[in-house]
Amino acid sequence: MRLRRQTQAETDQAEMPFLDHLDELRTRLIRALLALLVGMIIGLVAVTQWDVLGIVQRPIADLLPGEALNYSSVTTPFVIILKLGFIVGLLAAFPYLAWQAWGFLSPALYESERKFAIPAIASGTILFIAGISMAYFLVLPLGLRILLNFFSGELNPVIMINEYLTFAVRLILAFGLIFELPVVLVFLSLLGIVTPEGLAKYRRHAIVVMAVVSAFLTPADPYTMLAMMLPMMFLYEISVIMTRVLRRRRQETERASGEGSSA
Repeated sequence: MRLRRQTQAETDQAEMPFLDHLDELRTRLIRALLALLVGMIIGLVAVTQWDVLGIVQRPIADLLPGEALNYSSVTTPFVIILKLGFIVGLLAAFPYLAWQAWGFLSPALYESERKFAIPAIASGTILFIAGISMAYFLVLPLGLRILLNFFSGELNPVIMINEYLTFAVRLILAFGLIFELPVVLVFLSLLGIVTPEGLAKYRRHAIVVMAVVSAFLTPADPYTMLAMMLPMMFLYEISVIMTRVLRRRRQETERASGEGSSA
């Protein structure tokens, strides 16, 4: 009689008690919060030692009459330092936060799929940087020029630093996050939540969602909407291809594992 030996992947995928899951989640969250705290300290040092505010203001500086942003409260400069410190800290801690998220979710994957940890985190970091770079160097400057061009002869802009910072950071981080779309969809595919066929079948629905998300996260002018929506569509198609390739590899791994466990 042939006995089937349990594979390492199946052993690793054995269900953990619910309280163990909560304990693991708590540990990961504590580590993530500590990383954010350390990142914010680094960010505050960076803001006070280097001209981070000047970097943030650069896309709009040439469009203002006085080439400077305004504020109306004596506490605003201090609040801006805290906000910029948090943003810089979040960017600095992003790879570690992604590693903690992967560490919590990876037990649901096969051993061969866990080898994608470092490539996935590296790819996610590169895509995030690509997204915020596109927003900072291309989308934000031209979008500001378009928006401030309305009634430029009749109205004189008095832009407050808080309003501009909220607008710019939301747009830049939004681009960074949407560029994570391939990593998210591939991971959901590995978990079995989405399939390549489902992604292809509901492509039109996804495009509608992308349009709504683009309108919500941007000033809703045609340029910035298209600048966000077109990369999302391209990344979605890349995700469909990647999920097909990874599913094929997973099927080959399962087939090989089944043949090897037969004795």
